Amino acid sequence: MGTFAPIVVYWIYAGFYHLLPPLDNYRLHTTRDEEKKNLVPFKAVVKGVLLQQLVQAIVALILLTTTSNASGVTVQPSITKQIIQIVIAMFVMDTWQYFVHRYMHQNKFLYRHIHSQHHRLVVPYAIGALYNHPIEGLLLDTVGGAISFLVSGMTARTAVVFFCFAVVKTVDDHCGLWLPGNIFHLFFQNNTAYHDIHHQLQGLKYNYSQPFFPIWDKLLGTYMPFNLVKRAEGGFEAKPAKD
Repeated sequence: MGTFAPIVVYWIYAGFYHLLPPLDNYRLHTTRDEEKKNLVPFKAVVKGVLLQQLVQAIVALILLTTTSNASGVTVQPSITKQIIQIVIAMFVMDTWQYFVHRYMHQNKFLYRHIHSQHHRLVVPYAIGALYNHPIEGLLLDTVGGAISFLVSGMTARTAVVFFCFAVVKTVDDHCGLWLPGNIFHLFFQNNTAYHDIHHQLQGLKYNYSQPFFPIWDKLLGTYMPFNLVKRAEGGFEAKPAKD
């Protein structure tokens, strides 16, 4: 479950967004922009995501099997303790991903040869949430997830909940839609529009934080606030705002 549940959840949730009608009145970019600006075909994105998930599955199997065997019979902790462990894991993952992500932008070699693959999706969409160079996928997501799991001390069962939630949040951040009532937009300042700013040319050096909170962006001066502006032809546009 800890290995394969997040993968299944990814394709169910991302597939849900993919099967929705155009919803032009809620899009952050027009369908024309998506077709014109993105530099990689949909099939290549799917293959890239599947490759990353294969690596993640192998690492997760090794990690979860090793920790389970080492600990023997594990008593599931209380709900309160599990919530604390999940919060710790969220902070650890945010910290790891912020600094690795930021360095991949600042190092010209790493950006040109590795991280730029993710930014070929100038107009993000849900299925492309995990479209990365394999090395980036390993460093940013797989290693980050492993460190979060180990530092928080959560059991494999708790890890299922945490990683499934992290996957859903990541997919939602890339969905390109500002839907009314979306709980992630209500409870997380780091959301679809926040990350969309990062994919724009003027936001490449800002809004590195992912997937949960904008803490490090705000502390280290890389936070770019935004305004949602209605487009005349329908939908919204996330525009950088003066702080």
